[in-house]
Amino acid sequence: MKILIRVVISAIALWVAAAVVDGIDLKGGSTWEKVLTLLVVAVIFGIINAVLKPIIKVLGCVFYIITLGLIALVVNAGLLMLTSWVAGKLNLPFHVQWFWPAFWGAIIIGVVSWLLNLFVADDD
Repeated sequence: MKILIRVVISAIALWVAAAVVDGIDLKGGSTWEKVLTLLVVAVIFGIINAVLKPIIKVLGCVFYIITLGLIALVVNAGLLMLTSWVAGKLNLPFHVQWFWPAFWGAIIIGVVSWLLNLFVADDD
């Protein structure tokens, strides 16, 4: 159940980023098609982050130290662009046009996800 809540939170964050940032496009017909697209893209984004982000952090640990963690913004933008590419290969109507929309979109996704996760009970 917790994983479904996280997917929904990611989908909401992606929706906010698509609504706010010019260059992140969410096309589609009905509202339900957009919701389904956002849910699938949230799953893709979650899988990409779960698999690649730890590898990138380990391999690029020096860059994280040198830049005081600011390289994470660039990494998150790259992962969002990769998500857009995978969504395109799956014929999903979600597209990030280039780096700067991905950069600002990744920041918005991070902030919105953090805010929404404040309301989710952590079962530790």
